[in-house]
Amino acid sequence: MAAGPDALSLFTAIGLSEPKARETLKNEALSALLREAVTQAQGILGPTVDKATGTLLYNVASRLKDQKRLRFLVGCITSKKIVTDLQLSGEARGRLRWADGKSIKNEVDLQVLHLLGPKTEADLEKKPKAGKAKPAEAEKQQKAAEENGEVTLETKSLMEQLRGEALKFHKPGENYKTEGYVITPHTMALMKQHLEITGGQVRTRFPPEPNGILHIGHAKAINFNFGYAKANGGVCFLRYDDTNPEKEEEKYFTAIRDMVEWLGYKPHAVTHASDYFDQLYAWAVELIRRGHAYVCHQRVEEIKGHNPPPSPWRDRPVEESLLLFEGMKKGKFEEGEATLRMKLVMEDGKLDPVAYRIKYMPHHRTGDRWCIYPTYDYTHCLCDSIEHITHSLCTKEFQARRSSYFWLCNALGVYCPVQWEYGRLNLLYTVVSKRKIIRLVEAGAVRDWDDPRLFTLTALRRRGFPPEAINNFCARVGVTVAQTTMEPHLLEACVREVLNERAPRAMAVLEPLQVTITNFPTQKALEVLVPNFPADETKGFHKVPFQATIYIEQSDFREVMDKGYKRLAPGQPVGLRHAGYVIAVQNVVKDASGQVMELEVTCTKSDAAEKPKAFIHWVSEPLVCEVRLYERLFLHKNPEDPAEVPAGFLSDLNPDSLRVIDGALVDRSVCFAKPLDKFQFERLGYFSVDPDSTEGKVSPWGLWRSALGGWAGWCPCPGAPRLTQCISLSSHRWCLTGR
Repeated sequence: MAAGPDALSLFTAIGLSEPKARETLKNEALSALLREAVTQAQGILGPTVDKATGTLLYNVASRLKDQKRLRFLVGCITSKKIVTDLQLSGEARGRLRWADGKSIKNEVDLQVLHLLGPKTEADLEKKPKAGKAKPAEAEKQQKAAEENGEVTLETKSLMEQLRGEALKFHKPGENYKTEGYVITPHTMALMKQHLEITGGQVRTRFPPEPNGILHIGHAKAINFNFGYAKANGGVCFLRYDDTNPEKEEEKYFTAIRDMVEWLGYKPHAVTHASDYFDQLYAWAVELIRRGHAYVCHQRVEEIKGHNPPPSPWRDRPVEESLLLFEGMKKGKFEEGEATLRMKLVMEDGKLDPVAYRIKYMPHHRTGDRWCIYPTYDYTHCLCDSIEHITHSLCTKEFQARRSSYFWLCNALGVYCPVQWEYGRLNLLYTVVSKRKIIRLVEAGAVRDWDDPRLFTLTALRRRGFPPEAINNFCARVGVTVAQTTMEPHLLEACVREVLNERAPRAMAVLEPLQVTITNFPTQKALEVLVPNFPADETKGFHKVPFQATIYIEQSDFREVMDKGYKRLAPGQPVGLRHAGYVIAVQNVVKDASGQVMELEVTCTKSDAAEKPKAFIHWVSEPLVCEVRLYERLFLHKNPEDPAEVPAGFLSDLNPDSLRVIDGALVDRSVCFAKPLDKFQFERLGYFSVDPDSTEGKVSPWGLWRSALGGWAGWCPCPGAPRLTQCISLSSHRWCLTGR
């Protein structure tokens, strides 16, 4: 189908973004089906088709295997018998007997395999029925599992619900049993040699480009590659795809490995594509000799796009291409003057992908030895072959390269692994593109790649997200063929679950109001024991001082009560958390402008006072800290979508994404905390000590407090911690502002 303006407007009219519509037009078969579906829907509904219906029509056209069923499905959609994507992929299975059950089963089984791994001999043994565990025993078992780093109870329940036969990925050495695998006369001999080298072991790899920081989407890839290998007693390589020296920096190599290990995975080996440059070059020469590659002089701009003109040098004599390729290696051509191209057509119609290009740029590992560098299309499958990878797990966009993957290995007569594709993981309200993050940094919208408002893994670590929470999130998302776009609050829920068990409680006041207790019972400060985890006092206590001068949140006092207000007000006492006292307002001290500066109150022991309507948190002799509160970085769910944000993602920045409080007060239990230590501030949320906190300096808290008329000494605590908000206590908000 021609990519004309009528087709483009037809597709955008049903809700596709213009880039998505243009991408669809590149696929003639999909375009024809979609146009037929839309035309039929318009004949029933009229010329206007809403976005929800348009999305379902697109999904039908892109997934349908039997085109004869298109009219029936479109009829179901327009008559509202099918109204969700789930009905298309799952609930409709009972009625649509012709649906591809194998595809449906494979998606479910893949998630089961990712969560559980394959069945072992122990799983197959018949076990005697066990009696129901007593509640105390169940709690003890759950606690032991969590302490050992095993799954949470909720995830465990999910596993039990999904328990069944795992997806039958090919076994090592049985690659040829995979649908679409190309079998040659050499396949069986190569498989035998492969098994002799690996011993039948599962081998995967995580192959990042060292030109940026890993993000939340990479966490899914890390979990899948390392997790699948671990579940099957195999190994996973960390292989840097370092074939583009223009964009690679040492800091990215270090950061990538740090993040893999932070998530809890240890690579079997750390390798680089550049480790194999000699072998890759030798294979390129052999490819030319076999008539499968040639040197081309078309410029990059000439071969860009979907339908570039065929190369006039495609039938160049082998000897001539060999001499020219050697000349490329020796630096006889300018950049862009010559490339080595492979003779094949890929699934998306791309003709003769480039295998080598010229770049006069020193490489971080090989220096100036090479001025030609291999491309991903050439390198990836051959590196997999060299490392005897059994399962090359890639995101869905690499499906268009599967044919070239098989073709290249077979063209050279080397061991050919199997490529499996799965959907990417994306989050709303963010961008993860390296290029766009760099623009955010350059614009001053964020401080750097590890700014806690981003969803790079370094940013999430700095914000205080535990690695276990990220792994749990990836497990719950599962592995599907379809791209997954999630709301951030689903990740936040996983973070809360982990921190609730690991972050000790403390009290902090973000906007302090001084309170003087006029009848304080002693001359000296009392010591109050506060449980680190109120739900489990066996985890210990910490002491906080309690004296005549304390500080509460400004929002916890009102001069005039509103209906339903339960905190401190004249005539309405409140209890102080953990202190065992109830306070009542006697006098409100204001400045000349009428602003409340101090409260004078009296206290009564809790057991002698009427039970108050509320208990509030407080601090006394506290530590001053800088507190950073975060909201979403962007205002819209899809800041990169021109339909939502016509002026571009930089115009969608949330002006309130960061709020810094210089004079927050925190109890002394955090005094000697180390960077990345985490706490739950009661009624506020979870906070982490930022690595950029000041160390070895005396806090200026004493001077500021003396200006308020209080104690004039120095706080003995070293440092002035900067506390980054991990996440709020609320499950329905991105973060809490403290009000």
